[in-house]
Amino acid sequence: MVVGLGSGHASGMAIQHLGRQLRTGNLKDIVGTPMSISSASEAAKAGIPLDTYQDSSQIDLAFDDADVIEEGTLVGIIGRRKLQGEESIIQEKSILNASNKLVFIIEENQYKRGLEGSIPVLIQSINWMATAEEIDDMFLGDAEVWRRPSIGQAGPLGGNFPLVTREGHNVLDVIFTSPIVSLAEVAKSLNKVDGVVDHGVISKIPCTVVIASQKELNILDKLTADIVG
Repeated sequence: MVVGLGSGHASGMAIQHLGRQLRTGNLKDIVGTPMSISSASEAAKAGIPLDTYQDSSQIDLAFDDADVIEEGTLVGIIGRRKLQGEESIIQEKSILNASNKLVFIIEENQYKRGLEGSIPVLIQSINWMATAEEIDDMFLGDAEVWRRPSIGQAGPLGGNFPLVTREGHNVLDVIFTSPIVSLAEVAKSLNKVDGVVDHGVISKIPCTVVIASQKELNILDKLTADIVG
């Protein structure tokens, strides 16, 4: 079984648990495909055999932290946190989308309706400002558009050191100050903008969300797409 290994605190705990299960013999024949250098490091420490991701890779199951999950739809946002080293939102999302089943692990305050905050958007570095202005006009009054810096704090232009991903793209943080009615509709709008390479919105079916609270675990499943008539 090939398992996509996510990034973040909860995914790190899951990787450690998976390693313990392999060492005790409760699980066997597991190969991990890490989504980042940090998850690869955690998996190596846990003794999980690893393989690198290719476009043709088959992923049976993938788990990952999400920044937030939209209540009801189970559409998620990834990529808000600062990228470390060679981390790639594109690789993370590719592994999640390639998986036969996806599991997000979140805390209860990350599951909500009417989401606010940022959606990371990867854009071509050439003529990036035109792309940013088009996105800004699209969500005028509802969101601000800032280019993400590689170090320190910066204004909308990303300061003197804008982030350039390992694929050569800039990252825009589209920061919603009004509740988002539908993450799926926001994703559709972003997909139509010239210069947009990808974004942090992910809608995957089947999808399971594990919601951890101090008292219990709640498990939500979305097995089929909603039918709109």
